[in-house]
Amino acid sequence: MRVGHSVRTAMAGAMLCAGFYAAAASAQQPQTDQQAVVLDRVVAVVNRRAILSSDVDDEIQLSVLDPNLVGQGALTQPHALDQLISRALIEQQIRQEDEQAAEPPPDEVAARLREIRTELPACVRANCASDAGWTAFLAAHGLTPRRVETYLRYRLEILRFIEQRFRQGIEISQPEIAAYYNNTLLPQYAPGEPIPKLEQVAPRIEEILLEQRVSALFDDWLANLRKQGDVEILDPALETATSNDAQGKANQ
Repeated sequence: MRVGHSVRTAMAGAMLCAGFYAAAASAQQPQTDQQAVVLDRVVAVVNRRAILSSDVDDEIQLSVLDPNLVGQGALTQPHALDQLISRALIEQQIRQEDEQAAEPPPDEVAARLREIRTELPACVRANCASDAGWTAFLAAHGLTPRRVETYLRYRLEILRFIEQRFRQGIEISQPEIAAYYNNTLLPQYAPGEPIPKLEQVAPRIEEILLEQRVSALFDDWLANLRKQGDVEILDPALETATSNDAQGKANQ
């Protein structure tokens, strides 16, 4: 899907102005042959919202705080862009529906920050629970407390939106819980190992099944947003890699 001519014109004008101001600044400051002016650039547009190359770099830099990426290696540029596109689509929906309802309270942000500092493996190794360790960890990754707080607030906002939109009204039946217990949980225990009774683990099984149902609904909803929205990747290398990544997810 492609953005319209007006968006291209606006983007071209903005980039042209950026080039003009950079040229004017460089004319005022003499440069050696080794010096160069590095300009930010638009790598994608999502419903008229630009995603910059610096946004991709920020996403990679902040990925050290994402517990879902533990053990998966460094975040690649295509994957980072894919996450930013999804987030932009979700945030646009939040703004259209009820922005205030999805905004996390300060104590929830503070609680998530404490979890990061005390439970994230990289933070545990760096002793982030202490102020000195946390300061050193942020400095090592080029982060600031304000950037971390903003990042966590955005993630919590999206999670609250997902909870409010997809979790309400979902009911997990007792036969579903029993089927998970017999077919999924029990086979995980070795012969002779003590097995918890169904009534003991039923609440946790219900939570797992609920999360699975919400995740499936959310994935379908996000896929429809991508189909209906105007998304254009302007960097050919990122477009090819992101398309392959999306196709791989679809085939899983």
